[in-house]
Amino acid sequence: MGDNPHNSSEMPSFILTGLPGLQTSKHWVFLLLGTFYIVSIVGNALILFIVKEEQSLHRPMYYFLSLLSLNDLGVSFSTLPTVLATFCFYLQKISFDSCMAQMFFIHLFSFTESGILLVMSFDRYVAICNPLRYATVLTDAHVACMGMFVIIRSFCMVFPLPFLLKRLPFCKANVLSHAYCLHPDLIRLPCGDITINNIFGLFIVISTFGLDSLLILLSYVLILRSVIAIASREERLKTLNTCVSHMSAVLIFYVPMVGVSMAARYGRHAPLYVHTVMSLIYLFVPPTLNPVIYSIKTKEIRRRLCKILLRTKF
Repeated sequence: MGDNPHNSSEMPSFILTGLPGLQTSKHWVFLLLGTFYIVSIVGNALILFIVKEEQSLHRPMYYFLSLLSLNDLGVSFSTLPTVLATFCFYLQKISFDSCMAQMFFIHLFSFTESGILLVMSFDRYVAICNPLRYATVLTDAHVACMGMFVIIRSFCMVFPLPFLLKRLPFCKANVLSHAYCLHPDLIRLPCGDITINNIFGLFIVISTFGLDSLLILLSYVLILRSVIAIASREERLKTLNTCVSHMSAVLIFYVPMVGVSMAARYGRHAPLYVHTVMSLIYLFVPPTLNPVIYSIKTKEIRRRLCKILLRTKF
């Protein structure tokens, strides 16, 4: 029994590194990340509160926005413990099981965000291209089913990852490139055959991010075709304005993700902190900017937010 390589007591621990090459700036980095956390947590919590309290926001578009805010809170809370430990308390060691759990949740919320952005694009497509059928297509039951499908799909995709890693032998220096556990970072460390892991990783990326981004693009091609058919220029702009928040959310999610992938594939000779900064942008910017964008662009949310702020002030 003692020689079993899969015995959890023999599983390796990992060393979190934060920002390699920028150790002297740790306090400033933590201050920046702390600002991101505060804006993300407070902003998304306010979005959830406002959608719950504001009767006029009890519509499919805002139900999906609530799901997006809930997911963004999940992203923030899944990275918070180790970022806090690394940058504030200088506790850089993390156990194998804790690392696997964190990796699972980070990727679960990441895949879920992609799915939520997809169903939000479907919402915009129906609202603009088939407005008369909107109420019958996007009923509360259908919205709930779509939300459940996105969550279940993400869970099924991510669930095998920790087990596929656990079966591999770790015999290198188990030093991670970040202050949290990510699958692309962990997969570099085993000294066994990682072919299955690579194939499965590629499969889940293509079947989630790849498929979702293509369907989002298709929905906007159809939306633009429908908008171009509108005679009035003012009406065209007004219709497109309803998509600005969602298009912004799509861009701030997918652009950093593509940047991380490109850096991992083609930037192997770049300094380590470049990869780390890219992953920080990917994980921290969307949860921080999403509530800001929707607060600025949505009149009802903006109005309710002003009431809350004025009430607090006086």
